[in-house]
Amino acid sequence: MTSEPKSQEWAMKVHGTRRGSAFYVVVRLLIRQILAPWLRLQTAGTEHLATPGPVILAPVHRSNLDGPLVAGVARRRVRALGKESLFDSALSAWVNSALGAIPVRRGGADREAMRAAREVISTGEMMMVFPEGPRQSGPTIDGVFDGTAYLASKTNAPIIPIGIAGTEAAMGSGTRGIRRVRCAVVVGEPIEPPEGRMSRPALAEFSAEVAEALQTVFDAA
Repeated sequence: MTSEPKSQEWAMKVHGTRRGSAFYVVVRLLIRQILAPWLRLQTAGTEHLATPGPVILAPVHRSNLDGPLVAGVARRRVRALGKESLFDSALSAWVNSALGAIPVRRGGADREAMRAAREVISTGEMMMVFPEGPRQSGPTIDGVFDGTAYLASKTNAPIIPIGIAGTEAAMGSGTRGIRRVRCAVVVGEPIEPPEGRMSRPALAEFSAEVAEALQTVFDAA
């Protein structure tokens, strides 16, 4: 059964409730105690995830396992933009909101989602955004959208590139269940956004810098 579409404001409120916070802690514990050992997860550079203040996490995206693994290794609570279909039912809407997701429309710029993301980041939280957009395939970063760079420029939050390997083989698109494939997460150094207002060419140049850093940590993973 589907429910009425949930707003970004509704999702943010659920995440901030006591029940929502408790649910997040329990799920993160399960990721650390069950999922990570099952995938024989190896990590490097996780000290960068302790960066204080507003932060934008920018992982590669090859599997639905990517987000949970990043949240599991992070030392702080993580917020994220999630596709609107994750909020179709009342139960899935609450679960995904409690886990920190904010609904975003596919197929174009969602100004409301960007506004909500900027609001979350401006409060000093850690926001996860997939620079490549929807799940991709293969070992190459073919390009990233400007949304991540835009958020960084508007909030002055550093971008932390994260390479994740093995998750596509463990649980690729259309796969049922999780295969026991060795996975790795490599966290790069924070990338500080340029100061001042950025022109479109400058934004594109910054996005290219993010893409290059993302490829580096992806190769390392």
